[in-house]
Amino acid sequence: MSRDYNVVIERDGEGYYVASVPSLPGCHTQAKSLDALMERIREAIELCLEVEQAKDEGLDFVGVQKVSIAV
Repeated sequence: MSRDYNVVIERDGEGYYVASVPSLPGCHTQAKSLDALMERIREAIELCLEVEQAKDEGLDFVGVQKVSIAV
């Protein structure tokens, strides 16, 4: 059986890609390349499910919105 998880990917100021899984709090990782990032996030998901015995919250992906704030 396989499950699908939504992964949010961002790039930080130093060029690292950062991935997080909204339905699994605390499940995140980083890497220099997207290929390495995808391998690491799969491992992170497996570890989160194993350690926490977590269940998917069943969140449906709606989208991503960029919000600008004047500072």
